[in-house]
Amino acid sequence: MQQHRRNFLKSGTLLGASALAASALNLLPATVRGSAPAPVKDQTRTLGKGKHSLTINYGMGLGCMGMSWNRSFVPDRKNMISLIRRAYDRGVIFFDTAEAYGPFLNEELVGEAIAPFRNHSILCSKFGFDIQNNKMTGALNSKPAHIREVVDRSLRRLKTDRIDLLYQHRVDPNVPMEEVAGTVKDLIAQGKVMHFGLSEAGAESIRKAHAVQPVTALQTEFSLLTREPLTDVIPVCEELGIGFVPYSPLSRAYLTGYINERTVYVPGNDNRPGLPRYKADAVIANWRILDVIVNFGNERGLTAAQVSLAWLMAQKPWIVPIPGTTKLAHLQENLGSSDISFTQEELTTFTAAIAAIPVTGTRYATPQTK
Repeated sequence: MQQHRRNFLKSGTLLGASALAASALNLLPATVRGSAPAPVKDQTRTLGKGKHSLTINYGMGLGCMGMSWNRSFVPDRKNMISLIRRAYDRGVIFFDTAEAYGPFLNEELVGEAIAPFRNHSILCSKFGFDIQNNKMTGALNSKPAHIREVVDRSLRRLKTDRIDLLYQHRVDPNVPMEEVAGTVKDLIAQGKVMHFGLSEAGAESIRKAHAVQPVTALQTEFSLLTREPLTDVIPVCEELGIGFVPYSPLSRAYLTGYINERTVYVPGNDNRPGLPRYKADAVIANWRILDVIVNFGNERGLTAAQVSLAWLMAQKPWIVPIPGTTKLAHLQENLGSSDISFTQEELTTFTAAIAAIPVTGTRYATPQTK
């Protein structure tokens, strides 16, 4: 896939350095709250098609989960609100949260953060888990009545009158997909939801849902360590005109090079200790993949994170990753990846080098896609 080449060095090293310098000097620009962000020329992507489509600035969004849940430490709330608003100042309009994150805490955080520019942003949330007494039970619940209750509660927490993209967080085998899609279709007719999405859904589930209510986007884990979507669900998305949103596009920070076999997690607020791929032996074994990424980036003045995100976006023009971060410098680094393109030769050679190295450890202890 031949693409127009932009300046790699400018996108990587200089952009990252300028972010760090600006942060230190508090010279970062800010838009007037409530106004639309400056357009990001030639850096938009579209999820879905026709009236079911969404256009995304930078070709990426911001995953907000780690700002309040499941990433060991919990950052200062005011700083995270500021970070979300700084992201918007730089043109980011696509913000991802869910009732399960916290639970509930992340929706409250995101709702407050985007309130000044709500009408110029795209807000995504999710339903599908059974939550009792503010705790995850481990069970799924996509019964129609429950979906409607979740949406009403999410709207209150998010301080808004509609959710722009509502995902089923996980496919519930006890509820027919046609009922789930029909319920969301009703919510769309009521104006509470604007677009329908699925998360970790397999090909059969996608087709069933899409036949009832057109699906705008599928959100599934996809990264240089998790490449299965290329052969199982991305072809279905292409056939049906459904956009694809990779979550954990940096493999929960592994592909940034910031974690290793000695990294200590907080078990009560981090899912990585329970994931096979983050056991010490797997982390060490998979470092060969990171070496390939780092070497490719070093030759071009790019970070491992930028290479990883740029590779995802090079796969299809309707792929929109949502890397999460709690740091302003990393936000700027991630956004720089949207200005990077591969030549066909680079893409082929790099992909082949990655594919030649087997991945050690499954991404979850139990299968997620249904």
